Amino acid sequence: MYRHGRPNLFARIQNRSSAWLFAAGIWPRRVAALGVRGRRSGRVIWFPVVLAEFDDGRYVVSMLGRDANWVRNVAAADGHAVLRHGGREKVHLAEVEPGRRAPILRQYLRVAPGARPHIPVGPNAPLADYERIASDYPVFRIEPEPVD
Repeated sequence: MYRHGRPNLFARIQNRSSAWLFAAGIWPRRVAALGVRGRRSGRVIWFPVVLAEFDDGRYVVSMLGRDANWVRNVAAADGHAVLRHGGREKVHLAEVEPGRRAPILRQYLRVAPGARPHIPVGPNAPLADYERIASDYPVFRIEPEPVD
């Protein structure tokens, strides 16, 4: 469904419908729709994400790596984004340094089974396995949007 890191038609349709359902708050708390302003179009683009909770923090992970469009859009938007799950929450996505990603990636794979085919480590693998791939998979801590 994600050949060369890009969604095919089926994946795009599935992502749109999932984002709509997640935004409505229909599914568990660990899923949401993430909205980020497109770096080219300027429109807010919505897509489904799984939230990983670790050490009192919430995180989103790019299962497709650094070249995913949403990761580029987050960088262009200086981390400004919106999460929707029933309600609407303005957030700032702060990228986690690779040396701190391993336990978060492991937790993410435990709660996001759909990401497992994209990340070459099992959900119960030792942290050393995650440390080897951590720089390839961006992780963002979800923080409240700072008030100007």
